[in-house]
Amino acid sequence: ASGVAVSRILLNAGIGDIAVADSKGLIHEGREGLNPVKEALARDTNRAGLRGSTESALAGADVFVGLSGSTVAEEAVASMAKDSIVFALSNPTPEVHPEAARRHAHVVATGRSDFPNQINNVLAFPGVFRGALDVRATAITENMKVAAAEALASVVGDDLSADYVIPSPFDERVAPAVIAAVSEQARLDGVARR
Repeated sequence: ASGVAVSRILLNAGIGDIAVADSKGLIHEGREGLNPVKEALARDTNRAGLRGSTESALAGADVFVGLSGSTVAEEAVASMAKDSIVFALSNPTPEVHPEAARRHAHVVATGRSDFPNQINNVLAFPGVFRGALDVRATAITENMKVAAAEALASVVGDDLSADYVIPSPFDERVAPAVIAAVSEQARLDGVARR
């Protein structure tokens, strides 16, 4: 579910191509045994037509977002593009250990608080819900999710560095920024009732 949701958000944000994998390998059109959700994802992703494993797809890749609890070998991260980004978000055990990933990737994030760049749902969900409730939104749109992400990035601002791509959940600027962005986007998307 998280992989599908993140893929949809990334596509809506304008990411050009995404290869999505499940426990049986890369999802692609024509792969047998896909449920309707994965069939739709196959139509919307993997324009390069990649097949095989997650690790094979990482060769030359710019970004890896892991949400599965499976493992990715350090060698696969080493095969990624120069200045790559690794978000190994399974918690408590990331897909690749952050120290190993950091030997090869420029930016590394995990779901853990004991490493830089903790990606935690608490960064978004209170602000997303408060922003939607404040305007009595009838739906949470994909644009509202992207607005929340952009608000988080705005909190980082000019302090952006390899070890600071996302603010801390304890940063008092986070919730107000997300609330304002989500409320405004709900109005723009026509789902706000006030």
